[in-house]
Amino acid sequence: MAFMNEGRMVFSQLMDHAPMHEFRRCVARYGADYRLRRFSCWDQFLCMAFAQLTFRESLRDIEACLRAGPTRLYHLGIRGLVSRSTLADANENRDWRVYADFAQALIAIARTLYAGESFGVDLAHTVYALDSTTIDLCLSLCPWAPFQRSRGAIKLHTLLDLRGSIPAFIRITHGRISDVSTLDKIPFQAGAFYVMDRGYVHFQRLYKIHQTQAFFVTRALKNTQFARIQSRPVDPTTGLRCDQTIRLTGVDSHLSYPAPLRRIRYVDPETSQKLVLLTNHFGLAPLTIAQLYRSRWRVELFFRWIKQHLRIKAFYGHSENAVRTQVWTAIAVYVLVAIVRKRLGLDIRLYNFLQVLSVTLFEKTPILQAFQHIHDHGHNTPTANQINLFHF
Repeated sequence: MAFMNEGRMVFSQLMDHAPMHEFRRCVARYGADYRLRRFSCWDQFLCMAFAQLTFRESLRDIEACLRAGPTRLYHLGIRGLVSRSTLADANENRDWRVYADFAQALIAIARTLYAGESFGVDLAHTVYALDSTTIDLCLSLCPWAPFQRSRGAIKLHTLLDLRGSIPAFIRITHGRISDVSTLDKIPFQAGAFYVMDRGYVHFQRLYKIHQTQAFFVTRALKNTQFARIQSRPVDPTTGLRCDQTIRLTGVDSHLSYPAPLRRIRYVDPETSQKLVLLTNHFGLAPLTIAQLYRSRWRVELFFRWIKQHLRIKAFYGHSENAVRTQVWTAIAVYVLVAIVRKRLGLDIRLYNFLQVLSVTLFEKTPILQAFQHIHDHGHNTPTANQINLFHF
């Protein structure tokens, strides 16, 4: 295969893993290339992907880098003329849903590739972690994204498949939308586990999860009123304090959630944090339920990682369409890089993978050759003590 890549830039080889038939389908779905004479949606995506992979700061920065060598554009696969005004217009006016749908197509591929990955809990079920993160915006420039009185923001609501840390569901809203409302948008999968913090405790919505034959693990609110039905023995040396079957007795909660719940008290041996967990699954060992909740922190690592290593904190445009386009292309690039890393069989951290890509995109060498001298020693990696995504 190496000889087939002779004379081709690493960037082009990377983009070979993007399913073009899916991208064309997304473009056709919204008529996004209709009457375009130059600078197609694919050109726009390539420019935005280049900006993500090389950490460009602005549209002027993107233009300067891509136009530094006129022949580079052709070898990168970009057929339209790149200028900051053209790219700005594309981000403002091309339907962001093209890139959202394409990201979802990439997610489907990545989840298949990482389906056999371990996430630290010996469990055959699919396990998701649900959380959100806030990305600040200037309210005067982005009045469509209200958050607080003098601040604007968007929220990135994410359901993370813990096998491979792949986002299975993403919802982008303005900052005032409540986290718990996301439960109304998720298509719950029977037999899967959904792990979330107590910000998502809404018993009517949790009961709907229960009715779909899916399982949830969450923290109990401090004022939860309940009556104990049964207690099971636990081993205190493991951090467990109690394992109970309960029924809610609050004025509204007992009507919103009429079925029994399982209540587990657990003290984390590492942090001494006291947790009171609620779940609708009665078959797993209580310690496994506690381990499932502890695995929820992976979604927070995911948020920290993408904020540090992708361009989603400073934006190239200020309209809602431009911001959504940039966020969705960033997610698409994240997932595409994860796909390529898995397909190439590279056992290196995603951070290191991106760093090598950022300095080799213009090189004409087989992509595997660019990584053949990379040895991933965690203790030498600057971010080894911060985020260890894709290498648990």
